[in-house]
Amino acid sequence: MKIMVSACLAGENCKYNGGNNRNEKVLQLIAENETVTVCPEQLGGLPTPRIPSEIRNGIVTAKDGRVVDAEFRAGAARCLEIAIREQPDLIILQSRSPSCGVRQRYDGTFSGTLTEGLGVAAQLLIENGFHVVDVEELG
Repeated sequence: MKIMVSACLAGENCKYNGGNNRNEKVLQLIAENETVTVCPEQLGGLPTPRIPSEIRNGIVTAKDGRVVDAEFRAGAARCLEIAIREQPDLIILQSRSPSCGVRQRYDGTFSGTLTEGLGVAAQLLIENGFHVVDVEELG
């Protein structure tokens, strides 16, 4: 099986704060399968570390008020290009992210409040027919 994975889940230090979301279940899947790792935010040209961002009224905005929607959407488009080229059987993305959130994301108020909805990369991948799951669905 071929999988595409959020790079932070594989232990790559690409989170907004310079850290990662290393996940042992994902690492086991990586060891057993052909894997492609992606970080939509880095692929969109954003640095690491970076100011945290959330989606507010459909627009990705950094906590300092700067609109970073174009960078997030460019990174999502790059992820889609990679997925089309690589044809993964499964895509595993990081929970609650404005890029990778599959079921929920933060609501744009930077208050820690969650709302139902997709991150921009997750949405684009799903709209194009890819099988996308939230890392928390791995059990």
